[in-house]
Amino acid sequence: MPTPIASDVFLPIAWTRVWRLVLVLATALVAGCATTLPPNTGRTPSRAIESYGDTALGRLTEQRRAASASRSDSAFMLLPGADDAMSSRLALIDAAQRSLDLQYYAIHADNSTELLLQKIRDAARRGVRVRVLIDDFNLVGKDAQVLRLAFESNVEIRLFNPIAGSRNSLMGRAFTALADLERLQKRMHNKLFIADNAMGITGGRNLGDAYFGSGDVSNFLDLDVLAAGRVVRDMSASFDHYWNDELAYPMQRLVSAQDLEDLRKLPSASTAAPANPPQSPTATAPITPRPTPASTASQVMPDASPSAVVDADTGRLNLRTIPLVWAPSVLLADQPGKIGPGDDEVDAGETLIDGLLSLMEQARQEVLIVSPYFVPGKPMMEVFARMRAKGVSVRVLTNSLASNDAPAAHAGYARYRHDLLGLGIDLYEMRADQEGTAAGAGLAGSGGGRRVAAGSKTANSHSSLHAKAVTIDGRLAVIGSMNLDLRSQRQNSEVALAIRSPVLSQQLRRQFETTVTQGAYRLGLDGDRQLVWRAPQGARFTDARSEPDATARQKALVFMIGPFAPDEML
Repeated sequence: MPTPIASDVFLPIAWTRVWRLVLVLATALVAGCATTLPPNTGRTPSRAIESYGDTALGRLTEQRRAASASRSDSAFMLLPGADDAMSSRLALIDAAQRSLDLQYYAIHADNSTELLLQKIRDAARRGVRVRVLIDDFNLVGKDAQVLRLAFESNVEIRLFNPIAGSRNSLMGRAFTALADLERLQKRMHNKLFIADNAMGITGGRNLGDAYFGSGDVSNFLDLDVLAAGRVVRDMSASFDHYWNDELAYPMQRLVSAQDLEDLRKLPSASTAAPANPPQSPTATAPITPRPTPASTASQVMPDASPSAVVDADTGRLNLRTIPLVWAPSVLLADQPGKIGPGDDEVDAGETLIDGLLSLMEQARQEVLIVSPYFVPGKPMMEVFARMRAKGVSVRVLTNSLASNDAPAAHAGYARYRHDLLGLGIDLYEMRADQEGTAAGAGLAGSGGGRRVAAGSKTANSHSSLHAKAVTIDGRLAVIGSMNLDLRSQRQNSEVALAIRSPVLSQQLRRQFETTVTQGAYRLGLDGDRQLVWRAPQGARFTDARSEPDATARQKALVFMIGPFAPDEML
């Protein structure tokens, strides 16, 4: 089990050896230009505040618990919509009195993030201690500009598992890092947003326009959960483990103010400065985010629970009146050593995904899985086979090729479709075009997507699933950063909340049903055992027989990647 703070589908051996040979040759080519990291010095250990009851958020949590008369010490609310996802984070920033702790795989430099960062600057200037821990992989070019926040007083930023080399472009940096392929592959994928050790958010969202309904190209459909009470202290303990780990480097050891200024001056589109760029490390001109389009107000996998209450004056989630569900819970969290060098840091069977699979095997009736990147591999296939042998219904919602922002992951998933269907597992692939459906919410993907008609003020119609959730027997809900794939199981670190609540589980089930009955294909096999994508009854789209809505480029890319890449690399 992870630490609680609480068919046989394989590549032919020959192809695996070819893939490894390609990596070895590429590594040899770049070894001569590889750079090394500086020593990780100048770190001062720090911990989450202990007296959370001395803060307004802590007192509010205790008041709401007393009013609920619940015996559970933690409370939750799902955040499936882009509006609630943003307004809840702003509410936590505004309410914080002593600390803000943020842990993310990616923080992008764009309008929505700039709004959040400006509010975080305001909090720091009124005396709130701010700690931000970011995986180092995406901090290149324009996105490196978020590091300017570290030059504020009361703010400290650390970069986890940093990569040596230039920050001019992601591709150039990845190429240089091939000399240290193991480090490049292992990433911190955790997502936490914690205020005063009293309330916090976890789930699938990174920070950026792509996750808050205002992307330029396409929209992610995502899911978070707001937590309050005892389990938040477990979230903080997990944050502290990573923050104080030897792989967490103080930002200034790796990036200087001059480095950021030089990157800001780069002329290429990939490294262009954000609108109203900061003129100094300590003074940033505020950016007003563009209004959220009307259609993005609909929720990702819409929630059937009482709508979140938003303060009319501030636009923030009103933390005093939001509907909270009090329930037993446990935090499932990978240890930082999962990302450390070598394979001996974490024993087999002790990762978050291993623990989640163990919970799924205890199911008696039904398991619902939402996983944007779904590459089960042989071990997960064996778990699914045992579940099906007991008569447990297994239903999976994942991306179609057209909606998937990671074609390599789709190539891995495609290998298993026939075997999954053969086990009697229900497979649903979300359509890229969600316009006009209740599931069509605003969060965004990458890659080329269709825009709505010129002059329209609705959101982009191209959508990509990014939510990660599992429900078991309608009683246990697991929401977090994890995908059901070998990368989450073996390479990335992840975090999730397991909540024993029929109320939340049924909310997730209704969201699942809404999506698969309005905006997803159900896969099946025809008489010749060829895949068929079947549209739900009454849908405005029709059945298909070949990767519906996918472009020739997407199909060609999967065709080229499919035979070569090992599952654990996808």
